[in-house]
Amino acid sequence: MPEETGKLLRVNLSQGRVSTEPIAAAVARQYIGGIGLATRIITSEVPPSADALGPQNKVVFAAGPISGSGFPCSAAYAVGTKSPVTGGFIDGAVAGFWGGALKRAGFEAIVIEGVAASPVYLVIDKDGGKLEPAGDLWGTDAYKTQEVLAERIEGREVRVIGIGQAGEKKVPLADITSDAGQKTGRGGAGAVLGAKGLKAIAISATGRVRMSDEDAFRLMTRRWTGTIASHRRSGPLSRWGTATKMDTAWFYEAVPAMNWAEPARREMAIELGGKKMSDTILGVHESCQGCPVRCTRWVEIKDGAYPMEGPGPEYEAVAAFGTLCGSDSLVTVCAANDLCGRYGLDPASTGSAIAFAMEAYAKGLITKADAGVDLKWGNNEAILAMVKDIGEARGLGKTLGAGVKAAAAAIGHGSEAFAIHVRGLEVPPTDPRAYFGLAACYATGPNAVCDLNAVPSAFDHYTVFPEAGVTHRQGRFDRKGKGLEAKVAQDFTALTNSMVICPQVSLMLTPMHIGEILAAATGEPFTSQAVLAAGERITNAQRVFNLKAAVGPDDLPGRLLEVAQGAKAFDLPFQLAEYYSLRGWDAAGVPTQEKLAGLGLE
Repeated sequence: MPEETGKLLRVNLSQGRVSTEPIAAAVARQYIGGIGLATRIITSEVPPSADALGPQNKVVFAAGPISGSGFPCSAAYAVGTKSPVTGGFIDGAVAGFWGGALKRAGFEAIVIEGVAASPVYLVIDKDGGKLEPAGDLWGTDAYKTQEVLAERIEGREVRVIGIGQAGEKKVPLADITSDAGQKTGRGGAGAVLGAKGLKAIAISATGRVRMSDEDAFRLMTRRWTGTIASHRRSGPLSRWGTATKMDTAWFYEAVPAMNWAEPARREMAIELGGKKMSDTILGVHESCQGCPVRCTRWVEIKDGAYPMEGPGPEYEAVAAFGTLCGSDSLVTVCAANDLCGRYGLDPASTGSAIAFAMEAYAKGLITKADAGVDLKWGNNEAILAMVKDIGEARGLGKTLGAGVKAAAAAIGHGSEAFAIHVRGLEVPPTDPRAYFGLAACYATGPNAVCDLNAVPSAFDHYTVFPEAGVTHRQGRFDRKGKGLEAKVAQDFTALTNSMVICPQVSLMLTPMHIGEILAAATGEPFTSQAVLAAGERITNAQRVFNLKAAVGPDDLPGRLLEVAQGAKAFDLPFQLAEYYSLRGWDAAGVPTQEKLAGLGLE
């Protein structure tokens, strides 16, 4: 194997300098790419004590080894940084087209560092990168920014990601809007870009991504395209998108409502579900690049207070703006999701913050004068008004835009009891009281809580990984084995987010399959154990960074620990003890020196 493989683009905004660096082959093998590579760079170059919105923090965008190759569901990219919400490492994986464009431009990753003297955007092509003034774009929403740059930049195919007004104003709930309308997810990466003065990254590239064994990789691509398309999960995702979870998960009492005070009722969930969307407002939509599943949505709303046409909401947005806020209006959810895309806001956290405010309003801790609107449960106009206020960082919206932990500290009067977060990050809307394996996963997740970092409930339904010790499908309410579910789910998701493969289909693969794909792509042998070790290495590196950053304990909010389902209450201390032991960590959840040395971590 050569000493170097691939290259990254390093962008120093303070100096206005763009340079190219090689990536060591050993790093590529140990960390794969995507989130793994972002983890390596952030944990090596950013002090854990750094101010997330200060000049010492960095943002890494990284493709995977097969991004842009034509392999199904692999044209994604990852982003990693230090979070202004949790204070620890945060990452996201985003499907669409931009990740493939980055790879076709000849780069594995981009490292953004420093702070620009005035707003800029970055243009990348096969020759490298160039910074351009973005003063005329500052104040423009993320979708409009994409349109302007796609017209301004020469090239057959221009792909753009960027921030909206929320990121510019350094709203902690701000994220990055992708080229296909997806968002980078949780933890405030958009605020970090705003603090650095970087409005957008545009790629103009038509190069070809080459694999080590082209013939073998072509056969794998053809085989997996058919296998993924025919998988039993793909049918519902194709027809109804990720919001199909709303149509089914209510039955398991997995969909939270009224700021987690109760499970969603069937009638409310069905009104918000993927089938309802498909039957009423779904328009013709394209898939992410190379995807046979086509779970993305494109909605068309021609009437009402918020007519729109654009990317439709994922399950997390549907639950956050719907059931969590006591609303059964799918039109409102779509409008709120559209506003999040334009302002550059994380829908899951934004909806959760509004649900928190609605409960505070119901308890008399917030008045109409404070909010500027009637924040009663299910008030659709109020939901949209608060999204705008959060995006503009004005009034109560500025308080909520810092997240529910900070908002509760500002409001006080016992509101901390119903601020549903882990280490500052709002809990994703799937209830761990319905899937016990989520409890340890949420409590220990390297991103605090993020449903895209691990899906242990898959092991209760259709997935087994004998090579990782998961030899049979468990019951949802089993006491034992949930620590193992959480560990394997976290490590495997770290691996697939490093490939970078869409999380909706990643669990259709196994560690053995990942090894085969990597071998064809790189020419290097990868066993099941080698790829699982890579996932474990990434998770442990993130853990050490977060411990040094003092992000807080492994715990869940009290409301999620309440016995809301009779005898169906998970035993979190038992799960954590099992989880720590399997990880080779001590009783306090600290990785031992022996464990770190075994993974090649200093």
